[in-house]
This record gives sequence, C-alpha cells and structure tokens, in this order.
Amino acid sequence: MKLDELDKRIIACLQGDLPLTKTPFADLAADLGITEKELLHKISVYLESDIMRRFGAVLHHQEAGFSANAMCCWVVPEELIEHTGKIMASFSEASHVFQRPCYPDWPYNLYTMIHARSRKILHSVVKQMSLQTGIDSYRLLFSKREFKKTSMKYF
Repeated sequence: MKLDELDKRIIACLQGDLPLTKTPFADLAADLGITEKELLHKISVYLESDIMRRFGAVLHHQEAGFSANAMCCWVVPEELIEHTGKIMASFSEASHVFQRPCYPDWPYNLYTMIHARSRKILHSVVKQMSLQTGIDSYRLLFSKREFKKTSMKYF
C-alpha cells in the first residue's frame, strides 16, 4: 500500500496522544478535515495491511497511584502456555503478558507485568493467578523506577 499525504497526516496524529475527550476519534477526524467514519476506516486498513501492528495506550503507573509494580516470571509447561496466558491476561492488574524462550540458567517462559497500589495487594494478585492456573513456580522482579515512555515518530 502506498501512503498518500492524508495517510501520512493520519499516522502523524495517531503517533501522539489521543485527545482526552468523550469523542477522541471524531475530534482527530475534524482536525484532519475528514469524518470520524473515514478515519476509523483508514485505521482498520492500516491494521489489516500491517502498516500499523497495534493501537495501544501508555499508562504511567507510578503517576496513577500504582506504586507496587513487578514483572512476574513463570515456569509454564509449553503445552499450557496459551491457556495459562489467557487466564493471566484476564486479570485487570496485568498490563502485559508475553512468552519468551527459556535458557539453561533461566527457566522462566511466561511473563506478566502486574500493577497494584501496594506490595501486599500485588502478592495477593500473584497468588490468585497461581491458584487459577495451577502454576506455582514463579519469581517476582519489582520495579525500582519508571523510565520515560515514548512512541516511534514516523511523520
């Protein structure tokens, strides 16, 4: 797909923060001089053609009051990865759930980033994840500080 000037303007808008309004896409569309329906269609075309892989939000968890943040590293049998990952992703406290390869000195293959208002609550969430999945081999790595989060800028 060849990008025209409108495509580049749309992508440039989507690289930034969405307006904090009840109608962010309508507001962006108005700024671009197109309808909300046209904008949403363009976004779906970008996703379908792999020009855009995903559309996401960044939560600055420390600023939002989530002072206990940890990566939980799990040892999950390969045949249970998909099922276990879906269960863990159903927890609202989990912002990321992803699989990585194991290594001889690092047996963990499933990771969940968990955010909570206290370490006590975080430990309780991990315990519930463990109980619901039957996976009890894990390690918690607590965040010490939050680094700047930025998105790629193409146009």
